[in-house]
This record gives sequence, C-alpha cells and structure tokens, in this order.
Amino acid sequence: MAVGSMNVEEGTKAFPAKLTFQVFLCCVIAAVGGLMFGYDIGISGGVTSMDTFLLDFFPHVYEKKHRVHENNYCKFDDQLLQLFTSSLYLAGIFASFIASYVSRAFGRKPTIISASVFFLVGAILNLSAQNLGMLIGGRILLGFGIGFGNQTVPLFISEIAPARFRGGLNVMFQFLITIGILAASYVNYLTSTLKNGWRYSLGGAAVPALILLIGSFFIHETPASLIERGKDEKGKQVLRKIRGVEDIELEFNEIKYATEVSTKVKSPFKELFTNRENRPPLVCGTLLQFFQQFTGINVVMFYAPVLFQTMGSGNNASLISTVVTNGVNAIATIISLVMVDLAGRKCLLVEGAIQMTVTQMTIGGILLAHLKLVGPITGHAVPLIVLVLICIYVSGFAWSWGPLGWLVPSEIYPLEVRNAGYFCAVGMNMVCTFIIGQFFLSALCRFRSFLFFFFGVMNIIMGLFVVFYLPETKGVPVEEMAEKRWKTHSRWKKYFKD
Repeated sequence: MAVGSMNVEEGTKAFPAKLTFQVFLCCVIAAVGGLMFGYDIGISGGVTSMDTFLLDFFPHVYEKKHRVHENNYCKFDDQLLQLFTSSLYLAGIFASFIASYVSRAFGRKPTIISASVFFLVGAILNLSAQNLGMLIGGRILLGFGIGFGNQTVPLFISEIAPARFRGGLNVMFQFLITIGILAASYVNYLTSTLKNGWRYSLGGAAVPALILLIGSFFIHETPASLIERGKDEKGKQVLRKIRGVEDIELEFNEIKYATEVSTKVKSPFKELFTNRENRPPLVCGTLLQFFQQFTGINVVMFYAPVLFQTMGSGNNASLISTVVTNGVNAIATIISLVMVDLAGRKCLLVEGAIQMTVTQMTIGGILLAHLKLVGPITGHAVPLIVLVLICIYVSGFAWSWGPLGWLVPSEIYPLEVRNAGYFCAVGMNMVCTFIIGQFFLSALCRFRSFLFFFFGVMNIIMGLFVVFYLPETKGVPVEEMAEKRWKTHSRWKKYFKD
C-alpha cells in the first residue's frame, strides 16, 4: 500500500520510491524506542520531588527540603539523589558502544528487540525496589535499553525511509520522546498523592518496553544491513516491499557499492578516526549532540518539578506546571514533523538557537531579581511568567535541536563507519546527559540563576556553528552525502582527496 510518491531533490540520483505503509509502520514501531527514552526523562524529575520517594530512599533530602530557612537553590543538592537520575546515562554510554557492534554484526532489528528487553527488566526491578542498590541496578538496566535503542532506532529509520521523507519519519523518534515525557509527567501527577506512588511511576516504564518488544517482531530489517551481511536477495526483496516499486536496481546498486566498501573496513572505529574524509561528519555529528544537551533542555526535562518547587510552587502545582510544559513540547514537535523536509535542517536549528537564547537569558534575569537565597520568591506572578518563558523555550527546542540532534547524525556517515560514527554521537549525548543529571542540582546550588546565562551563551555558540559548519542535508540520499554535501562545503572540502 503506497501512501505517497517522491522525487529526490535535484542534483541527486532519483531512486524510484513511494512512501509505503510498510515503511510508515516500521518507522512508527521503531520510534517507540523514543517513547521509552522520553518516559524515563520525564519520570525521574517527578519521582525525585515526591515526599514518599524521598522518605523511603533519601530521608536527609526530605528533611532539607522542608526546612524553612534552607537555601532555595540548594534544597535538592545531593549526589546520591542525582546518581538516581544520572546512573542510567552512564550505563547508556557503555551500552551504546556494545550496540554499535551488535547492530553491524546481527542487524538493526535484533538490537532494537534487545533494547526493549533490557528496558522491561529494568522497569520491573525499579517497581519492586526495596533498597537503593535495587533502585540503581534497575536504572542501569534501563540505561542498557536506552543505549541500545538510541544507538539503533534513528539509524534504522534513516536507512529504511525514502530520502525525501527521511526527515519527517526520523522526527517521529523525537516526537515519541516528547509523548513519553508528557505521559510520564501526567503519571507523576496522578501518583504523587498515592502511598508508594513512585512505584507506579517507575513501573510504568514497562508499558513502552512491551509495545516495542511486541512491535519489533513486525518490522523489516533494513536493506543496507541485510546487504552488508551478505543477504543480497533478501535485501532486494525487502527493498521492493518498502519502496512499493519493482525498479529498485539503482538504489540496490548504490547500497551494494557502499557495503562493498564497508566490508573492506575491518575496524570501523580505526577507519573513523584515521581517515580524514570521515572527520567532517564526525565533528558535526558529535558536536550536534554535545550542543543538544547544553541547550539546557534536560535541566527542564529532568528537574522541572524541582525548579518550580524551588520557586515556591507546591508539589501539585509544580507537577501541573510540568504537565503543561511537556504538553507544549509534544505539540511543538509536530511543527518539526511538517517543516523539516520543507524548510530544511539548518533553518530550524538556527531559529531554535535564537529562541532558546532569548528565553534562557530572560529566565536567568528574572530569577536573579526575584528569587533570593532564603524565603519565598518576590512577586506572585513570577512563577507564571517563568512557566510561560519555559514553554516558549521548550517549543524552540522541540522543533529544532530536539529532533534534529538525532536526525542529522543518523544521515551523514558513510556505511562503513555509520555505526561507529553514530556511537560517537550517542555516546556524546549520554556523557553530557550524565553530567547534567549528576551535577545540575549541585551547580544550581553554587551558581544559582547565573547557570541560565551559561546555557544562553551556549545557545549562541551552537547557532553560529550551524551557520558556518553544517551543510544542509535535506533530500539527499544517505549514500550520496559525501559527494553532494561534504565535498562541496567550503569549510570541509579540503578533507577530501578530489
């Protein structure tokens, strides 16, 4: 069943293809990996603000939270509490590295199935946690699920989608991340007043894991992965099915040539770091993920309830504010679904950087003026104003750096180093997420509102990086990226022999 047809952007080879139901279904199911990731991002901040959770595992933080004269910026400054959030991402770094090899050797589909199994077991362990060791152990297993999923899902979608629709289909991964975050914030709101409500919140992670596990048995392996592993006929069969046309020889030959080059590379990581021609995508792909995390988004996603409580909102009010913020996040991502293949990647990234810079600087200025070290915030309307600014900030991220931080690295590497290169991007994401998760509350305690000025400056830097160093990848087949974009880019063409 075909739901659309395509012509590839002028200047590239026109591979005959339709946007088939099989491609759409495969992309939606695979993108549920984003639902898992988003649920975990959204659930951790709400759980760490629940009094029942703090009493069970961090009673000293509970006592500090309720002291009348406690420093507003330091109520939640505790390394073990932050380790609860960040341990997942430390495990995710190691898991992503393993997944880069598993995906190349066994295929994208088995790796996605493994991601769902790890996540499911981790959710069950968190649900039944009796001590901090079980809690952290569950988080580590969740980290393996996230590492396997984030390493593989965007690559899977980029390889299976037609070039013209690749951007929009890949953005579904980020869209389901936002849906997961929204669902988690709503679950936290519902369970916050229940006895042991944190167990229901953490155990809810099993739902997206089960959806992905069951759905994974209905997706196709990507033609590139099949051909790379010597299964040419099966690769042709899948290519005909997902493209909805019989004439697939041109695309098959392009993939076949790329896999022949790929199989000659015995050590993808050595090839990635020693071959000058791989330097442009390596630098851009890795820095995009670095910048994505230092937009400050995970400060909001992890610790929104904590931030709103810091400003004097009650527990329920802070959770409602988080639901509103995450709802804006999900709605704004739909704009990216529509615009990414029309306006292009660079336009959205630059606009998003400008929008986030203005709002971060403004929030920092408001907190500097109205939130003192001790006592309630001055000005009854200030928490509402900050909520509106955070919503504007989140919308800017949601239609730019959120989805495109995953999309662009998944489409810029040649096949022979694609898994290795994408690991560097995902690994950078996990390292930066770990740093934010582990140290933000401590940094908030020490630097207070000036932390928001820091993120504002980072947004300026990354906007300039996109303008001068990132080529536009809209509509270009992934196997032609070097020829059509890197070799013609004024700042990167010097790295190529011809």
